[in-house]
Amino acid sequence: MRVRSAAATLTVTAALLAPVPAVSPSASSAQPDLRPFYSQHLRWTPCADLPMNPEDMRCAHVTVPLDYAAPGKGTVSIALARIASTSAHPRGSVLLNFGGPGEPGIVTLAGFGRTFNDLTDAYDVVTFDPRGVGRSSPVTCGNVPRPVFTGTDPAALLKKADTYYDGCLRASGPVLPYVGTINAARDLDVIRDALGDDKLNYLGFSYGTRLGAVYAGEFPHKVGRMVLDGVDTLTESLAEQGLVIAEGRQTALDDFATWCADRPDCALGTNSRTAKESVVRLLHRIEEHPITLYDGSLFTAEVLVSALSATLYSQANWPSLNRALTTLIDDNDPIPLLATSMPVPVASLRPRDVVPADNSQVALTAVNCADDPDRLTAAQLSDPVAYERLRAAYLKASPVFGPAQLDQLLLCAGHPKGSDYVRSVHDVDTPKFLLVGTRGDPATPYRWTEETARRLGDSAVVLDNRGEGHGGYVSSKCVKRTVDTFFLEGGLPSSGQSCSAEPVPPDGPTG
Repeated sequence: MRVRSAAATLTVTAALLAPVPAVSPSASSAQPDLRPFYSQHLRWTPCADLPMNPEDMRCAHVTVPLDYAAPGKGTVSIALARIASTSAHPRGSVLLNFGGPGEPGIVTLAGFGRTFNDLTDAYDVVTFDPRGVGRSSPVTCGNVPRPVFTGTDPAALLKKADTYYDGCLRASGPVLPYVGTINAARDLDVIRDALGDDKLNYLGFSYGTRLGAVYAGEFPHKVGRMVLDGVDTLTESLAEQGLVIAEGRQTALDDFATWCADRPDCALGTNSRTAKESVVRLLHRIEEHPITLYDGSLFTAEVLVSALSATLYSQANWPSLNRALTTLIDDNDPIPLLATSMPVPVASLRPRDVVPADNSQVALTAVNCADDPDRLTAAQLSDPVAYERLRAAYLKASPVFGPAQLDQLLLCAGHPKGSDYVRSVHDVDTPKFLLVGTRGDPATPYRWTEETARRLGDSAVVLDNRGEGHGGYVSSKCVKRTVDTFFLEGGLPSSGQSCSAEPVPPDGPTG
C-alpha cells in the first residue's frame, strides 16, 4: 500500500518534533463536584432555523461545565436533536457523532435521519453538536484571515500562528481553550445521564471513533453497545497523521484520475498521467486567481482542496465529481463542486446567522491541537534543513493535500500545548464493542483499525469491510446489517469477520 511509503517518511517528523510531557486531565487528586450537572431534565421542542426540519425531529439543550476541573468558571450549552423511536417501549437512546472533528450533528441528522430508520424501531436516535461546534458555542476566527505559511523564517511562522490563535480566541470567547476530546467525552456522559440511560449506546464515525474510545477509557463501566466506524488512531501524532491522511487522499485522487481518463468526457483528459497533473495545474490556477462567489466569499485553493477531500470519500461521487470539475475548468464555476462536496440537504440546513461560516474548520484545528501535546518550536523550526525535509515529506505524500496538512501542524504552534490523554487510552474494561475498518478508506486507513483494536484490548471486535470509501455503515449493506443487528439484538460477529466489497452504482448518491 502507498500508506506504507508515507509511514517511512515519519522519521522526518520524529527528528523535528519532540514530545512535550502533558498532565492527564484525570491526574488531579481533587475531585470537583459535578453533581449539579447530572439529573438534568431535557425539554424537547421543535428545532428552530432548520428549513428542512424533519417532522419527527426535536431539539433540546444540556448544560455542561466549561472546565471540568473548575466547574465554577462557567458553563456551555450543548445542543441536542432526537428522532424518537417508533416503538411503544423504546430501549433508550443511540447517540451519534458524525466525525470531523467539527462536524455538526444536528444538521447532519436533519439531512440524513432516514439512514437510521432501522435503529428507531427500538431506540431514540440522538445526536449533538459538540462543544465549539454548530449550535454549541461555535468557535470562529471572525474576520481574522487564515495565515499563509510562506517562507522558512521560524520567528515569522510562529508569529503568524500566535497572531491567528489570538484573533480566534477573541472571536470565539471562553470556549476555545476548552474544546478537545476529553471534555467532549465528559459532555457525553452528562448527555447520557440527561437522556435517562444507565449505559451509553453509541455510534461514532471517523473522528467520532476517537471520541468513543476516549469515553470508553474515561467511563468504562458506563459503556453499553458501542460501534466505531472509520477508526481513528489513538497513538500517532498530528504530524504523523497528516502524512498518512495526505497520502491516503492522494491515492484516492489518483484512482479517480485513472478512472476518469478512461472516459471520453473526462474533465482532466484521457491520459491518466496528465490527468493527475491537471489537478495540480487547477490548484495553482485557483491559488493565483480565486473565484468570487455570489455571496462575496472566495473560492480559494484551500476551499478546492477541502471540496476534493470530501468528494473523494466515496467512489459513488466520481461521476458527479467529473461533471463538477468540467464546469470548474471550462466555465470557472465552482458551485457544482461545492454542491457535490457538501450535499444539498446539509448545505441548505446550515443557518449562517447561527453558525459562523468558518466554524467547522476552526473547530477541526482546535480539537486536533488540543488532542496532541507535540508542538513545533522556534528552535526546531530554526533548522532550515530539518524544516525543508518536513515540508518535502508532506509534498511527497501529496502535492495537492500535503500543504494543507502541514498548515494544520503549523497552526497548532499558536495553540496552547495539548493533552496526551488520547494516547493514554488502552485496554479498556468494557463490554465487547465493534470496530469497523474499510480497506479502501482514504481518510482512516485500515491499519488504524487494527492498531486501535490492539490498543483497546480484548473488548474490541473488528469487522473487516473489504470495500471502498470512508466508513462502512452508509456504503455497505453488509456493514449496516451487522451494526444494526448488534444494536437491536446484541449479536457480534467474530473478530476479523469480513464484509465483501459491494459494487458502486455508476452514478450513485453524492452524500
